[in-house]
Amino acid sequence: MAGTAGDGSGSEPGADLAMLGRSSGPAALILSSLADGPKHGYALTRDVEAFAGVRLAPGTLYEALGRLEQQGLIEAVESDDRRRPYRLTPTGAAALRGHLAAQQLIVETGLRRLDGNWRPA
Repeated sequence: MAGTAGDGSGSEPGADLAMLGRSSGPAALILSSLADGPKHGYALTRDVEAFAGVRLAPGTLYEALGRLEQQGLIEAVESDDRRRPYRLTPTGAAALRGHLAAQQLIVETGLRRLDGNWRPA
């Protein structure tokens, strides 16, 4: 499949979260949170902590938000207060879908191999 996460083909800009390097972990968490609807920084941090058990430090969060926005994976939304909410773009949704599908394959392969070769003690 062209442009799948991690294959480096990048069929469309932002289609591969691997291009974010070490930031792909926080990026996947942020994009997964925004898949549920627009959120500002604090709401993102709370949501990620709730569903993933990971607390994103402010520096990590805002650096990742900047990169994701620069790549066209998210965009800022109008706000009536000082908070700056973001939402997922169609390109971001496609990138997240590809990344999660690749991660699902890794999980399924690992679990299948464990089941075949390692029995609980």
